[in-house]
Amino acid sequence: MTLISLQTFAAAWEEKLYNPMPDAEDVVLPMPCDGAMVFRKVYIPLAGPLDDYPINIGGDNAEYGYVEQTHPAFIAGSFTTEKNAKSRYYLLAKYEMTVLQYSALTQAECPAPSNKQRLPVVSLSWIQAMEAADKYNIWLRENAADKLPKEDGVAGFLRLPTEVEWEFAARGGLNVSTAEFRDLRYPMPEGVNAYEWFAGTQSASGQLQLSGLLKPNPLGLHDMLGNVDEMMFEPFRLNKLDRQHGQAGGYVVRGGDFRTAQGELRSSLRKERNYYDAKAAATSKTTGVRLALASSTLTSRERVSSIETSWKKLGTGSGDASQGEDKSAVQALGTLASGVADEALKEKLKALENQLRASNQQQEETRDQAIRASLNLGAFLCTKMLDDGKYLDFLQKNYELNCSAAEQDASCPMRKGKLDEQKDRLHKLSRYYASSLVDSATLYGEPLLARQIPVMGEIISRNEQLKDLKPYLQTHWVNQQAFLKTQKIDTDAWLNRCKAVQ
Repeated sequence: MTLISLQTFAAAWEEKLYNPMPDAEDVVLPMPCDGAMVFRKVYIPLAGPLDDYPINIGGDNAEYGYVEQTHPAFIAGSFTTEKNAKSRYYLLAKYEMTVLQYSALTQAECPAPSNKQRLPVVSLSWIQAMEAADKYNIWLRENAADKLPKEDGVAGFLRLPTEVEWEFAARGGLNVSTAEFRDLRYPMPEGVNAYEWFAGTQSASGQLQLSGLLKPNPLGLHDMLGNVDEMMFEPFRLNKLDRQHGQAGGYVVRGGDFRTAQGELRSSLRKERNYYDAKAAATSKTTGVRLALASSTLTSRERVSSIETSWKKLGTGSGDASQGEDKSAVQALGTLASGVADEALKEKLKALENQLRASNQQQEETRDQAIRASLNLGAFLCTKMLDDGKYLDFLQKNYELNCSAAEQDASCPMRKGKLDEQKDRLHKLSRYYASSLVDSATLYGEPLLARQIPVMGEIISRNEQLKDLKPYLQTHWVNQQAFLKTQKIDTDAWLNRCKAVQ
């Protein structure tokens, strides 16, 4: 209560102290002492209760394979913006927690705001970081509960991020292409020096730097790979090729710091830190904190019921005509197990049923990725047909204008050659587009394709480099639906629809 009463006498923080690079999409939460902390939404293009998004995290450097080897992971968001939302999101702090913010949360008296206090807070133990998050959670619930995002009517909470949450955001999330996501670092068109602090006189010069001085990553997050490394929520585990090792060790820190060499900065960088040293809780002058904001999972009876229903459908092919045989096998095993009196045999049959469901589920997730890839290709080919089609129209018009008279000028043979070349190029492109469209329509069918259209739409709309593809995705889907309905290959109609996109 002392903290709450004293903040009345504290000067409100200037925006530059907590948000030196403001953006329209920032989410700002109040803090004690008339302070604030800024967050960014990290979107996941799925919204179902059991939907999660497959990604690959880690790196391919053999030297650090036992720590960082690339492996599959899955991520899901916490919050939806509307009832029938097509995506979910979690929030990650835009900047590393500063000395000023930590002091406001933990000191009995409000600190005097100053620019120097924009330095990231360091030399905290993992427990102290979680205690700061706890104090912030309590303060928000007592003083600004209406500012917390809610899911299913339940307020979210602050904690340290998980490794998957952190790395998905550090790599740029949906705002980068798949190839850029898998790269060593997120795209830095102006050079590493413009985005991250690292060792050397051309950068940090061995000194901790104020937060938010450099450019952000594609999600609008600052200092993700440098300045200070950042604590994670879960304990450290070694890598065992496609999975994590069974031993849980100390805690994880991610990213580099002001002493990390430029060549060592990478999104996959992870290290183990001890919770305790020989005498007390362990701390490091190069380790800081960046909070995440998430929600609980089982928020209501209705949500539990929805999750239970979805879980029972996993791996059964329910609602998926293409999985008929596997669905029958799963159902047959379940029926067989229920009719067996021998408990040991019943357990074996149930285990076999669960293994088959898990295998089916993995195949379905792989299939959905392939469908999204085919839709992405279809949208891109539609843009190519528009460009090539309009160029053909241009060449045709010029040829008719200059070469239709009885006396043709000397350039007409050349014009005719270019016209014929473009006709042939467009014909081949149209046939390739048609083959791709027909193959995916035949292989997957309308229900499966339709299920991935909104997912692909979300992925495209969140990516600045891809968002112009959205009308072409819809046009490609119209073309594909026309084929699914009529089974007629109409390349002229498909070409004209693509050319009509504005």
